[in-house]
Amino acid sequence: MKNLVIFDLDGTLLNSIEDLGHAANHALEKNGYATHSIASYPFFVGNGVRRLMERVLPEDCRGEETVDRLLADFKDYYNQHSTDYTRPYEGVPQLLRNLRAMGVKVAVASNKYQAAVEAIIAHYYPDIDFVAVEGQKEGVKVKPDPSIVFQILGKAKVAKDDTLYVGDSGVDMETARRACIDSVGVTWGFRPEKELIEYHASVVVHSPEQILDIVRNGIVGK
Repeated sequence: MKNLVIFDLDGTLLNSIEDLGHAANHALEKNGYATHSIASYPFFVGNGVRRLMERVLPEDCRGEETVDRLLADFKDYYNQHSTDYTRPYEGVPQLLRNLRAMGVKVAVASNKYQAAVEAIIAHYYPDIDFVAVEGQKEGVKVKPDPSIVFQILGKAKVAKDDTLYVGDSGVDMETARRACIDSVGVTWGFRPEKELIEYHASVVVHSPEQILDIVRNGIVGK
């Protein structure tokens, strides 16, 4: 049985793509750049908001000063509108409660900036006792670098073999692989199942209930 489950945030615990897209489009429009359809944003996100700003800009407009300006405008807007459309995925709140009832520790590892991660978790999951809620911080590399996972393991005092990493993207599966932790790819998030398989998810699931079985019984095929 696993003793710790680390969850990605956007696309795993929360469907936040509309709020992320609207914030990015606000920053683009404010600075005179063309916006994108919300449907295109699942493939822009995943590597932190700075990388998001780079991706939504035209290739010849990605200078540091421009990205800095858009990033500031993004954060100003997102800090006020991060819960306009964002919602937990069906079954995820109950999954978290069930894990805690089983005595399993839960944590969050996100590439979103720390202040936003803390605010959004407090808003949507105030009743869940997370052992760690970790976002992007100055001086700490973003996923797929495994540093954030190692920080969580230190706080939780749980061994790698007793830990499960759950996410919706290739970035998440690569993070787990670099940390030498079993991974679960979820298909309800932002990226297709094909990507999860290509990035060597230990197992792919289609519902939160399946994660409970994995926590109890281990990874299928291992």
